[in-house]
Amino acid sequence: MARKTRRRLASRPAAVSGSNRDKAIAAFLSLLAEQPFEQIGMAQIATEAKLSLADLRAEFASTLAMLAAHIKEVDRQVLAGADKDMDEESPRERLFDVLMRRLDVLEPHKEAVRSLVRSASRNPGLALALNGLSVRSQQWMLTAAGITGAGPKGVLRAQGLALLYANVLRTWVNDDDEGHAKTLAALDRELARGQRFAGLLDELCRIPEAACNLRKRMRGVRRGRRDRDERATA
Repeated sequence: MARKTRRRLASRPAAVSGSNRDKAIAAFLSLLAEQPFEQIGMAQIATEAKLSLADLRAEFASTLAMLAAHIKEVDRQVLAGADKDMDEESPRERLFDVLMRRLDVLEPHKEAVRSLVRSASRNPGLALALNGLSVRSQQWMLTAAGITGAGPKGVLRAQGLALLYANVLRTWVNDDDEGHAKTLAALDRELARGQRFAGLLDELCRIPEAACNLRKRMRGVRRGRRDRDERATA
């Protein structure tokens, strides 16, 4: 089936509910758009969100927990926006659509994402924590695209997708063109690379299986020889 027309990424205003949890996340993202992640304190977030420290602590233990909650909400919005028309497309096309929807959801928070990318580039600890959050998230994105993210191979696949997506994000945060041509090209390029990785992964996963089958055959041969020897000496 021919590739569907790719829609342009659209900015949407971020809706903030009246819950303390949503107020805290919105305040955190607002501050993140203006300053590095490592400089944002809980007292600052409480002031920005107009919450007491007690109310903020009741919702979150740290800024990383707020970021994890935001990523989880992005996941939810992407999954809720599934396009049934994509069901008959190839896995690569479905994954392309899912990741495009994710960028669409992130568009109102682009400055915050840009700031986070900069912080992660100079903070290995933060980068490692973000990778863990991203792998979990990308398992859901794979599932949304009809690709298994379960089991050892699924985890490896999600890790590869997390790295792929990080590369696309670095292009996206600096792509201010209305049509996001650079982002589309980067996503195409990274998915093509990801396909090669998946093919290699499939081959690597066959190696232990083949080795296991070979060991079983060798045990059968040795058992047959032993039985023949026992009969010959009886």
